[in-house]
Amino acid sequence: MIAANKQSDADWPFVSVVMPVRNEAAHIADCLADALGQDYPADRFEVLVADGCSTDATPQIIESLHARHPNLRLIPNLQRITPTGLNAGIRAAQGEIIVRMDAHTEYAPDYLRQCVMVLKETGAQNVGGAARTKASGYLQQAISLAYHSPFSAGGARFHNVEYEGEVDTVTYGCWRKQTLLDLGLFDEELVRNQDDELNLRLTRQGGKIWQSARIRSWYHPRASLAALLRQYSQYGYWKVRVIQKHKLPASWRHLVPGAWLGSLVLLALLAPIHRWIFALLVIHVLTYLLANLLATALTCLRANDFRFLPILPIVFACYHAGYGFGFLRGFIDFVLLRRGARETFSTLTRGQSR
Repeated sequence: MIAANKQSDADWPFVSVVMPVRNEAAHIADCLADALGQDYPADRFEVLVADGCSTDATPQIIESLHARHPNLRLIPNLQRITPTGLNAGIRAAQGEIIVRMDAHTEYAPDYLRQCVMVLKETGAQNVGGAARTKASGYLQQAISLAYHSPFSAGGARFHNVEYEGEVDTVTYGCWRKQTLLDLGLFDEELVRNQDDELNLRLTRQGGKIWQSARIRSWYHPRASLAALLRQYSQYGYWKVRVIQKHKLPASWRHLVPGAWLGSLVLLALLAPIHRWIFALLVIHVLTYLLANLLATALTCLRANDFRFLPILPIVFACYHAGYGFGFLRGFIDFVLLRRGARETFSTLTRGQSR
């Protein structure tokens, strides 16, 4: 595979894979098998796992694999959150190119090779693939199906596995190390959305982000509605801090769930005052229900699988309500109360590695 590209091993740039983890004993061995089994020349890449003080067997699994794979290194991440782990790995990296990987994802054998080739071919500052998903079980499959619908993602291009071209953000990412150093690395205040924020800085400085169908990975989405709500409430919460820092959202789609939920709550509170307000509330609810049911029908039709008709409306609502709640909570904390990132709701997410 490498030989087919008529390059000797020495011609390939040295790559450092950076993987932030915490308590991933159930997934880390499989993920590292993908990372270490790449068709990229074995002496031209390393895998740096930044462990956030795991309390399970994650460090022991990594150490046991190190005996067979000397290009695997374990790096401490004492702050326990994703951006500090990423930055620790980047600083320790020997490679001129940095590739981020996530422990809950499967990777094609040519993932590194394609990242390097697309980075070179496009002249982009960051490249990656679409957010493909792999799911098992009825509910996780429904969450995966909704994930790729424009109704849940607001038309975000990285949710579209067929799109190739420039995007405003990309799954995981591949950069030249110097690009990340010039940007100042990941913002360590942001427990979530640190990748979106870095990409926002990159594009506003004239950089280009490119999505390629040749770069293939498969993300395992949440498998319960409660976990999905928590995940998206965290995304919505930290998006407020990103917007606050940059004075403008990267995309107007980031504002829609908060505006939808906020207007719903406001109308519900004011509905007893006047019948016209109650009428507006009914219209608001019926409009959303109609849009939700239409999106559900179209999603099942495109997938040619109608088993998910009963559950998809609930899944879509979890995406929207979770993000909307987090956004409103973030607006209250960061904007109205002017609280810092280490206070209140943010402390609930600081132990998360993903």
